[in-house]
Amino acid sequence: MRTINNLKLKPLALAGSGFIFLLIIWLWLTNGGYIAPVLLPSPQNVFKAGQIMFQNGQLGSAFLASGERIMVGFLISAAISIPLGLLIGSYRPARTLLAPILAFIRYIPPSAFIPLMIVWLGISEAQKISVVILAIAPYFCLMVADAAAATKPELINSALTLGASKSDVFWQVIAPHSMPAAWDSGRIMLGASWSFVIISEIVGSNNGLGHLITESQRYLQTANIFAAIIIIGLIGLVSDFILHHSSKLIFPWFHHAAN
Repeated sequence: MRTINNLKLKPLALAGSGFIFLLIIWLWLTNGGYIAPVLLPSPQNVFKAGQIMFQNGQLGSAFLASGERIMVGFLISAAISIPLGLLIGSYRPARTLLAPILAFIRYIPPSAFIPLMIVWLGISEAQKISVVILAIAPYFCLMVADAAAATKPELINSALTLGASKSDVFWQVIAPHSMPAAWDSGRIMLGASWSFVIISEIVGSNNGLGHLITESQRYLQTANIFAAIIIIGLIGLVSDFILHHSSKLIFPWFHHAAN
């Protein structure tokens, strides 16, 4: 038991040491006066700025605005990408028809859609959610399609030999086999969605973390910018941890087979 606990603690200690090392360097640069506070505020000032924004409700309201946009955009993207990806990965005509279109959209920088979305939808919630969908859905869909296409042929052949129909193969073999990879793809896309919603808020918004960063930059409140950036990173770290470990509970057969 002690050996198992040690094995679990070593990765955590190693990961934590990386953050501690960065914090020491940060403290040395700022408290030693090597960099002007307007360029790089000290950790103490960043913590104080974050505390003030939290107490006055500025940070909470910005987080809720950005978080709502991300969740709505991500859930719509997942509802489109997972079934479409399974279809593309398991049905050759669908792959031939749709994969080139998705690849075409995927190579367009998502930021290029922002001015167009503003022209079409104005500076509205729909505009920011649309940017998230356009940014992550093509990638998400193709990643799910690759997972479906990677289903082992022997599994499909065995099901057909036992009398399964093509519909049975899709629902009982391909879909269950693809879901763990689709879940991991969603975990990656959820992280990417933060980048795109922040960009859309920086370009045109009156609330959200991106707007908070822009307003802080306008008044040279660098500590506020760093506080917002750290909050985004911490949210991403926590959500990634939760999704990674929840996969073991949702898809136990996959992780049992992998071990």
